[in-house]
Amino acid sequence: MKIDGACHCGYITYVAEVDPERAGICHCTDCQTFSGSAFRISVPATKENFRLSGGQPKIYIKTAESGAKRAQAFCPECGTALYSAAAEDPQIFNIRVSSSRQRAELKPKSQGWCRSARDWVMDLQSIPQFPKQRSR
Repeated sequence: MKIDGACHCGYITYVAEVDPERAGICHCTDCQTFSGSAFRISVPATKENFRLSGGQPKIYIKTAESGAKRAQAFCPECGTALYSAAAEDPQIFNIRVSSSRQRAELKPKSQGWCRSARDWVMDLQSIPQFPKQRSR
């Protein structure tokens, strides 16, 4: 599936070819912190199938629980998370689905790090819903 996306301000854009069956949710505490939410959704693209255009992302290197160094790429202007990859010689780019124009079609097919998932996130249907701005 061809996808394209951008950061919120449009400084960085990208195109990629991905397998939508590989889209997944990560509930790890790092993803919770980076996303400002309860989880993050990503879809992998190979190096050959991912191309950035526009500006260059800012890279932050984090150390995973495994000890692996992971590059976290985000827009230096607006802060939008774009992808994660190996810190050196990345072959796979885990694109942040939230930055893709095709995010509606990239329904997650699996969930990881569920041991860190917030207990309420598995039952969002029980939380009152509003079509637009929630009432106070």
